[in-house]
Amino acid sequence: MPELPEVETTRRGIATLMPNQILRQCVVYQPKMRWPIPPNMSDLVNNQPVLACERRGKYLLIRFAHGYQIIHLGMSGSLRRVPLDAPRLKHDHVEWQFDHARFLLHDPRRFGAVLWHDLKDGPILQHPLLKKLGVEPFSPEFNPESFHQQLSNRKATIKSVLLAGQIVVGVGNIYASESLFKARIDPTLAANQLSLRQAQRLHAAIVETLQQALDSGGSTLKDYLNASGEAGAYFDLHAQVYGKVGAPCPVCTTPIRRIVQNQRATYFCPLCQK
Repeated sequence: MPELPEVETTRRGIATLMPNQILRQCVVYQPKMRWPIPPNMSDLVNNQPVLACERRGKYLLIRFAHGYQIIHLGMSGSLRRVPLDAPRLKHDHVEWQFDHARFLLHDPRRFGAVLWHDLKDGPILQHPLLKKLGVEPFSPEFNPESFHQQLSNRKATIKSVLLAGQIVVGVGNIYASESLFKARIDPTLAANQLSLRQAQRLHAAIVETLQQALDSGGSTLKDYLNASGEAGAYFDLHAQVYGKVGAPCPVCTTPIRRIVQNQRATYFCPLCQK
């Protein structure tokens, strides 16, 4: 699933081209996504200037004067720029046409979304999909002390709490395993059992891991492509445990183990992460 680094990489890509341009046409080829695309979406945004391309958690936010398009890439989606004369592929479901650029939302599983939030309904951050999200990992609000305090109220495992995104957003399955390994924390440990020192280590590991992923353009798993149609390189360059069951731990050479938590694979070193 595209996570925060992948979505932020996509945002940066479209933000170099969409803002201050007139969206000539938004064409919906397949409205049956995770949630139905509003039938009047084209009427809402056609021939309107894009003011900004923003992000909250894993949601892309395309801002117009009167509202926002809220875009989610689902499990395997991508929003990429294509040549003006390129043929549309089978799973290209929504298209954004500008005078000198063209973008397509590709989503084979159709778990993604393109929704509309009208500013008459209130601030965008109060939208039901956004208002309960945790803090952004690179924001000042994400600090070790507040992180530890919020963990102290969670009885679930630390891996599950990270994936939930209610304390901090963007720590997806790959990045959770990698962050917990860097911080030397057992992924099955209850969140409220972490000491302040452990929370400090985990905080630093999360920021470092996500920054590495962002610098690399995201992971290369599945079929994720960024806005330029290129794959990221995080998995190849930086992953130390994820997807490496049986391989020697890079620290102690103990074989990496794999377990399943809440139907998601977790990779860890049983010695370093006691």
